[in-house]
Amino acid sequence: MSDSNLAVIVLAAGQGTRMRSATPKLLHPLAGAPVLSHVLATVSALSAGHLLVVVRHERDRIAALVAEDAPGSVIVDQDEVPGTGRAVEQAVDALPGDFDGDVLVVNGDVPLLDPATLERLIERHRSSGAAASLLSAILDDATGYGRIIRGEAERVQRIVEHKDATAEERRVAEINAGVYIFRVAALRAELPRLGTDNAQSEKYVTDVIQALTERGEMVGAHAAEEAWRLEGINDRVQLADAAARLNAEIIRFWQREGVTVQDPATTWIDRDVSLAPDVTVLPGTQILRASVVATGAVIGPDTTLNACEVGENAVVRRSDATLAVIGADTTVGPFAYLRPGTQLADEGTIGTFSETKNAIIGRGSKLAHFNYVGDAELGEGVNLGAGSITANYDGVDKHRTEIGSHSRVASHTVFVAPVRMGDGAYTGAGTVVRKDIPAGALAINVAPQRNMEGWVATHRPGTAADEAAQSASSDR
Repeated sequence: MSDSNLAVIVLAAGQGTRMRSATPKLLHPLAGAPVLSHVLATVSALSAGHLLVVVRHERDRIAALVAEDAPGSVIVDQDEVPGTGRAVEQAVDALPGDFDGDVLVVNGDVPLLDPATLERLIERHRSSGAAASLLSAILDDATGYGRIIRGEAERVQRIVEHKDATAEERRVAEINAGVYIFRVAALRAELPRLGTDNAQSEKYVTDVIQALTERGEMVGAHAAEEAWRLEGINDRVQLADAAARLNAEIIRFWQREGVTVQDPATTWIDRDVSLAPDVTVLPGTQILRASVVATGAVIGPDTTLNACEVGENAVVRRSDATLAVIGADTTVGPFAYLRPGTQLADEGTIGTFSETKNAIIGRGSKLAHFNYVGDAELGEGVNLGAGSITANYDGVDKHRTEIGSHSRVASHTVFVAPVRMGDGAYTGAGTVVRKDIPAGALAINVAPQRNMEGWVATHRPGTAADEAAQSASSDR
């Protein structure tokens, strides 16, 4: 049910210059989704009555993501006045005038934050009667974080940003996680009074905390049970650290769901992947985007699945597949490359150094080794010999090849598309198929073999081949 007394503000206006990237910080991928998407998923789980996202840098790109991930949310454009205080002020102004609940403020760059942590904060805030509450953490190295300064009886007195802190204040280990919850009346009273008298000439939302304490209002600080969930992302080092942490969490989740992950250190699984019990994931494997793997399948080692569907008891090893459907009881690899549009039916095989693209491969059909099948449809029980390919491109357009059920394609057959091979037909080794083959027919290219006796002695005299040939002739 919706919590009509809760509004959530997500701060997503920052530039993120420390990423040194043309891509906005909040759009960098993490476990298959942008950083901001993780935050939006977390706050959406709270079912707040109002969700507002403050944007500025790369406004249109951020707003497009918000519209996709959190439809119904309100986009708030931050003006020229810098700082989190100004961002929150504009978001509060965008709330309905009769809203009289609590306002939760979350930064858009804390992707590891989970709903349970926020729910505990909201509950403690509401039960305490505080004007404001915030999440804190105790860190061994608090460099870069705002410090929580406590006064008498350990009550929160103020928050000081790292760049504005004195040497003594920088020794404080309790940090502000940038997650706050306020009674909206407190925000409406204090935000318009914020100034910019600080090192960065910005309006800080943290100054609201000091103002409230100076007025004698209660401000609570609650340490998160898992401090790592509060870690923000400012550069690529922190992005990599967050990716490793999140990946470990994802893997542990699937292990508890009955999936065998043999080597978590070399396995990467995106957040939207779905794995059935008794799937086995071997070392060096990446299962990405919305891939779905059915029970009993073995994936890896050294395999990448990108938005693929894998059936029961399939084995995919040392292969790369993107937007492919791999049926039950199939074998893929080693060293196979399945490009988008590949559909391998049950009990089929795409083997060593074979590549497929826009290919429908029927039940029990086999591409065992060194094949290329592109823009093609193979029926059931087809056997494609080693080195056989579909030549689908004429230099301008792509064309399709159809190979009928239970056909036998000999090694090094080339299908020059568009062309069709009927059911139960055969080809001879090295055949170039340029026209349709009727069902049950044998297609061959007639070119009688010609042996030119003495060619090596004439054209390669004195070579090792010549000496071997002469020795063989004298032994007869």
